[in-house]
Amino acid sequence: MIKRSHIRQFLALVDEGSFTRAAQRLRVTQPTISAGVADLERQLGARLFERDKGGVHMTERGGAFLPQARDLEARFRQAEMFGEDRPAVSAQLRVGVIPTLPAAMLGGLARMLATDWDVEFVDGTDYELRAALTAGRLDLALTVLRQDEDEARDLWHLFHEPYVMMACASHHLAGRSDVPPDDLAGEAMIARRSCEALRQTSRFFTRNGVRPRFTFKSANDAYCLQLVTAGVGITTAPLSLLTPEMRLIGVAGYDLSRRLGLLIGRDAPNVEHLRSVLQQGIEALVASAAGNQ
Repeated sequence: MIKRSHIRQFLALVDEGSFTRAAQRLRVTQPTISAGVADLERQLGARLFERDKGGVHMTERGGAFLPQARDLEARFRQAEMFGEDRPAVSAQLRVGVIPTLPAAMLGGLARMLATDWDVEFVDGTDYELRAALTAGRLDLALTVLRQDEDEARDLWHLFHEPYVMMACASHHLAGRSDVPPDDLAGEAMIARRSCEALRQTSRFFTRNGVRPRFTFKSANDAYCLQLVTAGVGITTAPLSLLTPEMRLIGVAGYDLSRRLGLLIGRDAPNVEHLRSVLQQGIEALVASAAGNQ
């Protein structure tokens, strides 16, 4: 008979991709995971995983069984919460976000999670969020993905966007494309200290012999963008931060970009349900940011 332990061991191995990490996640020994998966394969009459020097890989039959396994685990969790007189208890979910996140996306993420969890938000740099995630102080992080990070069990790519030069609607360069970097030499600039591409932007100007005149420097994006709208200066920012009152300046050779994504901590509560909720809400979350573009 298939037991819940079989399902949990199967899912842990799928998500972790390693018997050792699956055992750590379920707080059991590695032989227990190996024996449980082998017993499940015997009862199903199908090989669910291939084991080789490169690791553990799900077979075609394993992939076919995966949706059923996730559904079974979800039903088990629903059964655990059953009871007419049992008060609903929301688990706490600690979520980290970078400060350059579009406000609409933060709101969308909050609405997505608030139904099932008591959510606590913190903001920080990409480095700070990743360190907190590794240390178990965060369960989820919405941050900038690195170049070598592809789709994985604990990562969801949300969207890719360019960094652009922004100005007020009345600026004399507003709406122009392929503006030579030299044309920015005499422009007043606003430095967003929270910008992940600050160093690369500085190097871009240095390479082109441009030394901007700064009229404001701050990590507060709201202040920076308001001053751009007021005509105090121009700035570079992710496209999702563009407001209807601002216009773009296309700068020749300036082609920086970023990828935003969600990272899930290994010790996140009710992680299977969390993945399910996120999967269902990813499109709406991306749309909340795309609405700003």
